[in-house]
Amino acid sequence: MNHEIKEIKRTENGFPEILKRIKSCPEKLFYRGRWNEGLFKKSLAVVGSRKMTEEGKRSVIKLVPQLINKGVIIVSGFAQGVDSEAHWQCVRMKKPTVAVLGWGLNYNGGDRKLFDEILRNDGVIISEYEPDFEPTRWSFPQRNRIVVGLSSLGVLVIEAAENSGSLITTRIANKEKRAVWAVPGKTSPGTNWLIREGLAKAVRKAGDIVEKTEMVMF
Repeated sequence: MNHEIKEIKRTENGFPEILKRIKSCPEKLFYRGRWNEGLFKKSLAVVGSRKMTEEGKRSVIKLVPQLINKGVIIVSGFAQGVDSEAHWQCVRMKKPTVAVLGWGLNYNGGDRKLFDEILRNDGVIISEYEPDFEPTRWSFPQRNRIVVGLSSLGVLVIEAAENSGSLITTRIANKEKRAVWAVPGKTSPGTNWLIREGLAKAVRKAGDIVEKTEMVMF
């Protein structure tokens, strides 16, 4: 599938207003797919373990379709595990999803079938990096601020280890005053810790998020 790489600058109409509110907003974004600022009006970041267990997968399969049915757009980081499964749930329901990459849009990394399916279902794939940029150890944590910044309903953590990348994302969300939600579980010491420390609200169903907070207000 051929989708031309385009770019949108911070100063242009259509650049997400919600992203402009973060402290280190990128000056421009590159993207493939159907750009629509409306995708970010009711959006939620879903992040979690790359080494997803069956328990984590069950949580994604349960919650993401519920969220989609309530009109929520899922934003995630296209990584293996929870991120990819969240994107797959969207495309299986033929709904758009937003993927934020830790590399440039010309780099042939990640699940290419998922990449194409996101575009086929009117989703959008975004990167702040130049098209030929190859991933580095720092580019993934850096892209997490964009995942947070594009998510009006905050961040949902499904299965996370202690000291994981997902917890980096939640720290960004806390600093940016975005809501943080977490699914407790036997295989989720990181999410259990977030809830115990009062850094996230426990989630059992989509209504815990959508019915309590239709939109994070700034």
